[in-house]
Amino acid sequence: MHEMKRTATCGELDAAAAGTQVTLNGWVARIRDHGGITFLDLRDRYGLTQVVFDVSGEAQDALAAAVGGLKLEYCVAVQGTVRRRPPDMVNPELATGAIEVAGEQLVVLSTCATLPFMVSDQAGAHTEAREELRLKHRYLDLRSATMQRNLALRHHAAQAMREALNSCRFLEIETPTLMRSTPEGARDFVVPSRLNPGSFYALPQSPQILKQLLMLSGCDRYYQLARCYRDEDARGDRQPEFTQLDFEMTFVDQDDVLEVLEAAFAAAFRDGIGHELPLPFPRIPFHDAMNRYGSDRPDLRFELELRDFTELARAGDFGIFKKAAERGDTVKALRAPGLAGYSRRQVEELEEHAKTYGAAGLAWMKCGADGLESGVSRFYQAQQAEIYRALDAEPGDLLLLVAAPWRTACTALGAVRTELARREGLAAAGVFKPCFVTDFPLFAWNEEEQRWDAEHHMFSNPQAQYLDSLEQDPAAVRGELYDAVINGVELASGSIRIHDPALQRRVFAILGVSEEEAAQRFGFMLDAFRYGPPPHGGAAIGFDRTVMLMAGEATIRDVIAFPKNTWAASPMDNSPARLDTHQLAELHLQVRPTADS
Repeated sequence: MHEMKRTATCGELDAAAAGTQVTLNGWVARIRDHGGITFLDLRDRYGLTQVVFDVSGEAQDALAAAVGGLKLEYCVAVQGTVRRRPPDMVNPELATGAIEVAGEQLVVLSTCATLPFMVSDQAGAHTEAREELRLKHRYLDLRSATMQRNLALRHHAAQAMREALNSCRFLEIETPTLMRSTPEGARDFVVPSRLNPGSFYALPQSPQILKQLLMLSGCDRYYQLARCYRDEDARGDRQPEFTQLDFEMTFVDQDDVLEVLEAAFAAAFRDGIGHELPLPFPRIPFHDAMNRYGSDRPDLRFELELRDFTELARAGDFGIFKKAAERGDTVKALRAPGLAGYSRRQVEELEEHAKTYGAAGLAWMKCGADGLESGVSRFYQAQQAEIYRALDAEPGDLLLLVAAPWRTACTALGAVRTELARREGLAAAGVFKPCFVTDFPLFAWNEEEQRWDAEHHMFSNPQAQYLDSLEQDPAAVRGELYDAVINGVELASGSIRIHDPALQRRVFAILGVSEEEAAQRFGFMLDAFRYGPPPHGGAAIGFDRTVMLMAGEATIRDVIAFPKNTWAASPMDNSPARLDTHQLAELHLQVRPTADS
């Protein structure tokens, strides 16, 4: 180690340290030359300390030369004496704002090339550089106060969740990242085996099968912060590799699993950002969540509940809605309090938003001083009193309506609800409203392929009251399925699992998975389940999303140290990259040229 090894960090000194000699190590965050007096902000992971160099005298020539040669992001060691700042110079927003260090020695530990962007020292703010540049020079971006805060938050959240599960007698057990390919919805990442030519491992999309085998093995309660891998199309906020807090328990019911989820989230929010989540989380059945909020991940920070308008539409004179009601579609209404002043253009923008979620259009009316007006109001003059009563409408409100099959109507108007909240600033930052959504359908109809898919996954248990009618009416079957949602973001998902091999075969059959295909894909699991599997259930917490929500970030890329970009590539190390011919030969692989290669 160099001779000026640090004796204090840049975030720990306060007025009590005045008069002491210290050595600080860190990076130059800011330089201010005041003619003989140079102010230097020195930064490390722990904070920022102001260092003052008085180099006005001739005896200070060597020090003046060293200080004068400094540039931003030089890595330096500084030795000096801690002193109180004058009262009018105290910075209350800085942990070290009551002191400064009178610099006496300076050693440059390493220099810095011309910066591709400025490193931000303002917590909660990112550099103005475009994200691709930040990812290319991620090591610089990670020096920023925001990214340092986010990495620390991630650490504290992980430790808090671990401790919450430890206190409930869970064991942390690692599962392999090289295993057999068992497709779970997305494509697998595959790894060629050098020792077994022509054979491949897969990187797990989740530890789902392995954690169920651990339950069969008698481990009783398992968890891990698991790395998961999914080769999905590049879109949205997805990452090809991500982290989930995965846990599984034996001899439990849904209530037991939800209590563990509550404990894990409460601990993470408490230790991570000092926020107490309200316990217990409210529980909302899937059908109610869709009916009231138009989403199975409802944001409860604002009201704006959807109402049913079908019978009012049936009685009204608006032909489109009347026909929709008569053919069995649903008409949903959303009351937007105080927004009758919205212009036609603003309403049309909301209509375009609804259309992207499957709606054919968005009808509207305004509640004026003398009753309904504008939009489709002329078709409902006779029902005015009834509409006001059914929707709790008041003068000054805007009423928005969608007609479509039930799920489409709910989803489209739910999207409008969320968009209205965004425009009007109804979803307050720093407020966290959790809930559990329960009683999901076990099966979802795949219109494109004309078959049933699993709503969550094919190992989820149907609720007991549907066991006799499973094959006769799959659409009606509800599963022992649950999601944890905070502020409209799904943060965890889980279920009670099927432990009866005969029931598993029935579910496979409904999903169109033949016995031969099941044996090929899940044979080792099905074989294991012949040997006394216990009832079990669990969940997986999307850890990256959880930290993103706590940090107030808009993307999970800002809470992951080295993420991929939206095209699943790393600008920093230029991965993925081609292998050379020697590596390919060792792996018994040959790359076929493509049209654009």
